[in-house]
Amino acid sequence: MSLHEITKMEGGSTSSKAGGSETDRICSSSEMVQLIQKVIAEAIGTYMLIFAGCGSVVVNKIYGSVTFPGICVVWGLIVMVMIYSLGHISGAHFNPAVTITHSIFRRFPLKQVPLYILAQFIGSILASATLCGIFTVHKENFFGTVPTGSNFQSLVIEIIISFLLMFVICGVATDNRAIGELAGIAVGMTILLNVLVAGPVSGASMNPARSLGPALVVHVYKGLWVYIIGPPIGTIFGALAYHIIRFTDKPLREITKSSSFLKSMSRE
Repeated sequence: MSLHEITKMEGGSTSSKAGGSETDRICSSSEMVQLIQKVIAEAIGTYMLIFAGCGSVVVNKIYGSVTFPGICVVWGLIVMVMIYSLGHISGAHFNPAVTITHSIFRRFPLKQVPLYILAQFIGSILASATLCGIFTVHKENFFGTVPTGSNFQSLVIEIIISFLLMFVICGVATDNRAIGELAGIAVGMTILLNVLVAGPVSGASMNPARSLGPALVVHVYKGLWVYIIGPPIGTIFGALAYHIIRFTDKPLREITKSSSFLKSMSRE
């Protein structure tokens, strides 16, 4: 082989490597854009969650026109709407406890956890600030979560309802054998039930961002630690419980010979 041919081969090899690195840069850039989109979606989703849910609390305390059952319905509806709106973009966590738990059980990249949590807290703080800008919010109109009984009582309740929330999320949103089309409804109804039961006692936070945002804006910090450590404990145990009883990862279509329960019902 001549020196000229060797030189051409080396040149071709160099070009190929250069092209490969360019492709890597493009792929890396694309991944970065997708990550930014996910983070923005989490911020927007959390913002709307806090604005609507906490907004119903403020309106009820100031005007008395929503009622407690109405507040429960608002929380359930806004969670359901945001899941269907943004679930296909970011996974619709809107909750640091959920994000951390997904990461622990290897259903979410660890490197994205800090960005997701930051976006969730920013969304909550901005929504809380918006509510304070729209309404005259005094300490008695506080729309955050404060234990009405002892801190221990609220801690236990927060752990239990967060357990239920994560258990349902694992069952309907992360298990490919579940009826995926109904995930938003199931999670939204779980939120509604939890607020209905635990709302008068602990405020039914289930979400550190939901409690921290209003607390920072209105400067009410009573029992805040309960809502920082309680929900993550509950969600971790909820996911663990579901993974213990989850005996197989076999797809639903291989079990029922149908890709979707709803589709099979429609064909009938």
